[in-house]
Amino acid sequence: MTPDAALVLCRFLFYGSAIFLWGASAYICWIAPADVAAQVSRRLRHCFALSTLLIIGTTASLLPLRAAAIGEGWADAFAPQMLSSVLTGTNVGQAWIAQACAAGLLIASCLVTGRFRHGARAMSAGLLLVSLTLSGHAAMHSGWLRMMHRLNDGVHLLSGGAWLGALVPIVVTLPLLRDTRCQRDARTALMRFSTAGHVAVALVITTGVINTALIVGSFPLDWQLEYQLLLSIKILIVLALIALAIGNRYLLVPRLARNPSLQPLKWATGAEIVLGFAVLGLVAVFGMLQPT
Repeated sequence: MTPDAALVLCRFLFYGSAIFLWGASAYICWIAPADVAAQVSRRLRHCFALSTLLIIGTTASLLPLRAAAIGEGWADAFAPQMLSSVLTGTNVGQAWIAQACAAGLLIASCLVTGRFRHGARAMSAGLLLVSLTLSGHAAMHSGWLRMMHRLNDGVHLLSGGAWLGALVPIVVTLPLLRDTRCQRDARTALMRFSTAGHVAVALVITTGVINTALIVGSFPLDWQLEYQLLLSIKILIVLALIALAIGNRYLLVPRLARNPSLQPLKWATGAEIVLGFAVLGLVAVFGMLQPT
C-alpha cells in the first residue's frame, strides 16, 4: 500500500469515528429522554469503545503518514527531521496538534461517569471535527476570508456530523417504539431528532454551497479535474440522502399509524448510513486533491 492510499484510509476511519462519536453522543445527551438515552448508550457501548480506539490509532498515524506522503515515501514516515518539518511548518502539522489535544480530551472523557460522559465525549468529538478545518482548502485564502471559510467548514462538519452520526442510535431507537414501557419516550426522541435534522440539513446545504463557491468559484462541472468530479458525485449522494430523509419523515413515519412494521424505516435509515459512508470516503480522497 502506498502512503497516499494509507493516508486516505486513515482519514476515512478518522472521519467516520469522529462523526459517529459526535452525532451519537449529542443524540444521547441532548435529544433522547433519559430512559431511551440509557438503553441506546448501553447497546452502543462497544461502538463507542471501538470508535475511541480508532480515533487514538488514526490520530497517532496521521502525522507519520502525512510525512511519508509529503516526503519520498515510507522512509520519511518516522524520519525525525521530516516529522519536525511537517509538525512545525505546515497547516497539516497545526491541525494534527489540535487533533492530538482533542483526542486527549476524548480519552479523558472516558473517565467521566454518568450521562455527563456523553456530553464530554460529544464536545471532544466536536473539537476533533473542527480541527479538520485547520488543514482544509480554507488555507488557499488569507486574512478574514480564510477565517470565514474555516468557520463555514466547521459549521458544515458539525451539522453534517450531527445528522449522519445520529443515524446509528436512531436505528437502535426504532424498536423501542414497540416497547410499551418506553414507547412515548422513543417517539419523543424521534420527533426531536426530526426537528434537529431539519436544521442540520438546511445548514449542510447552505454551508456546502458556500464552500463550493469559495473553493471552485462555480458549480463543479470541470470533470477532467478529479476533485470536481468527486465533488459532483458527493453532491448527488447528498441529494439522495436528503431525499431519503424527507421520505422517512413524511412518508414512512406517518405510515406507522396504519402499518406497524418498522422494517421499511429501518431499511431506509440503513441506506442513509451506507450513503453517509460513501460521502466520507469521497471526502477522504478529494480533500487531498487540488480543486482547480
